[in-house]
Amino acid sequence: MVISTTNQDFDQDLHSTFASRYVRTSLPRFKMPDQSIPKDAAYQIISDELMLDGNPRLNLASFVTTWMEPECDKLIMSSINKNYVDMDEYPVTTELQNRCVNMIAHLFHAPVGDDDTAVGVGTVGSSEAIMLAGLAFKRKWQAKRKSLGKTYDKPNIVTGSNVQVCWEKFARYFEVDLKEVKLKEGYYVMDPVKAVEMVDENTICVAAILGSTMTGEFEDVKLLNDLLMEKNKETGWDTPIHVDAASGGFVAPFLYPDLKWDFRLPLVKSINVSGHKYGLVYAGVGWVVWRTKEDLPDELVFHINYLGSDQPTFTLNFSKGSSQIIAQYYQFIRLGFEGYKDIMMNCSENTRSLKEGLQKTGRFDIISKDIGVPLLAFSLKDSSRYTVFDISESLRRFGWIVPAYTMPPDAQHISVLRVVIREDFSRSLADRLIADIVKVVNELEAAQPTKTAISVHNGKVSEDSVREMQKGITKYWRSVVHGKKTSSVC
Repeated sequence: MVISTTNQDFDQDLHSTFASRYVRTSLPRFKMPDQSIPKDAAYQIISDELMLDGNPRLNLASFVTTWMEPECDKLIMSSINKNYVDMDEYPVTTELQNRCVNMIAHLFHAPVGDDDTAVGVGTVGSSEAIMLAGLAFKRKWQAKRKSLGKTYDKPNIVTGSNVQVCWEKFARYFEVDLKEVKLKEGYYVMDPVKAVEMVDENTICVAAILGSTMTGEFEDVKLLNDLLMEKNKETGWDTPIHVDAASGGFVAPFLYPDLKWDFRLPLVKSINVSGHKYGLVYAGVGWVVWRTKEDLPDELVFHINYLGSDQPTFTLNFSKGSSQIIAQYYQFIRLGFEGYKDIMMNCSENTRSLKEGLQKTGRFDIISKDIGVPLLAFSLKDSSRYTVFDISESLRRFGWIVPAYTMPPDAQHISVLRVVIREDFSRSLADRLIADIVKVVNELEAAQPTKTAISVHNGKVSEDSVREMQKGITKYWRSVVHGKKTSSVC
């Protein structure tokens, strides 16, 4: 005879094999629990709750990378306990960051020699990168105004109203006025002509966007540079340009190498880019590079030595993980220029396929441009019966996260849907998304009774109008019944 026994779980009987007794109480929400629980139970109940999150691979709202190779995942996990700021203890990690800065600077045509060290830094994301670049512009402007004996308390930045919210944060946090060029229907990026008209002696820089969050479109940095050079020559100012290439910085060099938007233009003094977007690294890593050392004021660089040696640092935070820095270097040497180009071409081709599929439906207007970040922004031709917000909500049934939003001022009457095409969004997924959008639109149309004109004569509704109304109601209910009969159970 074999006698089986049950192990005790924290001195209590195991009532089930599914996280034991700990599934019978809700997870703590406000206070730390008094007692410990087994590690497998903690893992199970937290993992179960996280199942209610959306699937990152189907989150078409985000530019952020949602897939990397298993080998890179291993590198990330092996370095997840390294504090990047401890440069003396982790000198190789510091060296990898410097290599990344040099590679990005050369990719953006910075005027540095093959063996020269570029000026830049890794950040948590483009938000921190923009804060650092903005601070550099503000300090250089203030220093010049002081030397000329002029006031320096009213700095401003000129940009389009389509900028990401981090620019508004910078302006508010660091007391800089944000002068926004308003948009208009059919033109959803900053107009360089209007931007230069808004520049005055207190403008610390003009911020151009390479890859608008709203439509993915590249702003005309070349025209902005030319117009601003003329104004600087006329006024004696030296207003510079910053390029926010968070989304497009790792797209343009590979798909549009002849497009001049970077350090090839003399007034471009700094550029930020998100490694965790089309740099193909998990969140969060960003980069900011400066044209020359003179464009980054020395007073902003801190030197610390209490971790073992002199360490220059220019960041808003102190401690941060090393994993994403290492992952970025992995992608650079793993893919090379050829690999990045192939991936961006794949994204562009899948964007084109999705565009053609939506155009065939005859229900949408394409808002985004062919040249830009691989995304598709589109609006309904007819929003009288249902809206893009209805479509966005209905698509969640199928797992898709497709954002719907209104455009910034003065085009806020335009509402669009946006699909970001990332490396892991395949042609098959594009075909499936089109099919699901068509299904959702058909359902929304079927749910709306056909609108008919009602004619009234001497206070009475005509018989023809009544018959048309009855036909519309009958058609609607027939579609509902038919849908219930033919729908399959998943």
